[in-house]
Amino acid sequence: SLLVKYEECIHPYDWDVGVHGIIIKFGGSGGGRERRSYSATYLPEVAYEQRWSQHEAVVSLVRKAGYRGVISDELISSIECTRYQSSKHRVSYPEYVAEKQSGGGGTDPSMLGDVNVAMITAAAYDDAMRQRGSALRQCVNL
Repeated sequence: SLLVKYEECIHPYDWDVGVHGIIIKFGGSGGGRERRSYSATYLPEVAYEQRWSQHEAVVSLVRKAGYRGVISDELISSIECTRYQSSKHRVSYPEYVAEKQSGGGGTDPSMLGDVNVAMITAAAYDDAMRQRGSALRQCVNL
């Protein structure tokens, strides 16, 4: 998965379930531990797979961040929210080898299309596995 298209949300519900992942940041309003800063994220598929509404996902993220105080409308309205999307691609090991043999894998990923980025990521995975002494040569699932 490649996380792409980061955008600041206008409010904590300025995102679409099944399309966007979100990062929330907020400061607690209570005394003691609740006054610290909190943050948490869910990938785009989480709220969809859990069948959560936006509100349920945001409340769950507040708890995931470690906040144990009262989740009020005031707290939710104070949340800074960033949305993003996920781009998933698969490349088989033979496809990766063909790309590597054709000279692929040495280009700046930000300048390429999604499939080439996936192949470069596969190359990084393969290099890491080789360095660990692994003989793993199965499909690379990105």
